[in-house]
Amino acid sequence: MTTKHRLRGKYRIELRERDHLPPHVHLVGGDVNVRISLETFACVGSCPRDLCDEAVDWVKANCVSLMKEWKKWHP
Repeated sequence: MTTKHRLRGKYRIELRERDHLPPHVHLVGGDVNVRISLETFACVGSCPRDLCDEAVDWVKANCVSLMKEWKKWHP
């Protein structure tokens, strides 16, 4: 598991090396455990809307490198 970014000092966006399809990252921290698709940017799970929006904005801005790393771990 690799932390790719931290939000608000409490939440992490993680890319997990041993994970399942479809390509996604996890937003975790506190009571939050959400999957964010690297293809559609949809959030699966519950968290405050503003936090999810902030995480999705970061994922969109970094999607190329995240997808490249996903493909490295999930050929």
